[in-house]
Amino acid sequence: MQKVLRLDLVSHGMTEAMRKARFPVDESLTAAGRRAISATTRLTAARVLTGPERRTVETAALMGLPGDEDDRLRDLDAGAWRGGELMSVAQDELYAWLTDPAFKGHGGESVCEVIERTRFWMAEIASEGMSTVAVTHPAVIRAALLVTLDAPPKSFWRIDIPPGHVTRLHYRGEWTLHYSV
Repeated sequence: MQKVLRLDLVSHGMTEAMRKARFPVDESLTAAGRRAISATTRLTAARVLTGPERRTVETAALMGLPGDEDDRLRDLDAGAWRGGELMSVAQDELYAWLTDPAFKGHGGESVCEVIERTRFWMAEIASEGMSTVAVTHPAVIRAALLVTLDAPPKSFWRIDIPPGHVTRLHYRGEWTLHYSV
């Protein structure tokens, strides 16, 4: 019987951008976000990886999980919208972004690109066979769930990943959604 590989995906804690419905920049957690993360369940794994942004590195540190930064765990690049308010985007562009996973009108990264980046990263994790905790962003976790469930990219925005949430995946020849911790 093949050994089961565990991958825990941790969504970073609350930030001002999340609280105010803004496109994120490289920011720290809010005071409430730091308190909430400090109270989360402790995780263990052979390896800990984080996105390169302050909010992911800070979340990992507060959880007692210092790790190595992995650029593939970075947030979806919102391009020209970075730092701006969600509702400041023209309605037709916002609609296109939320309904067309290939949309890149903001000059950043499309949902399809995040999914492919995540798919390749997950394939590498599987081939290395090392249980991993990855502290990352809701966008990367959504992408991982779409890869796991073989769901279409248009389902990306239908998955809500709250701050500080842990999503557990298992790998034994195929990725499966085990449960949420």
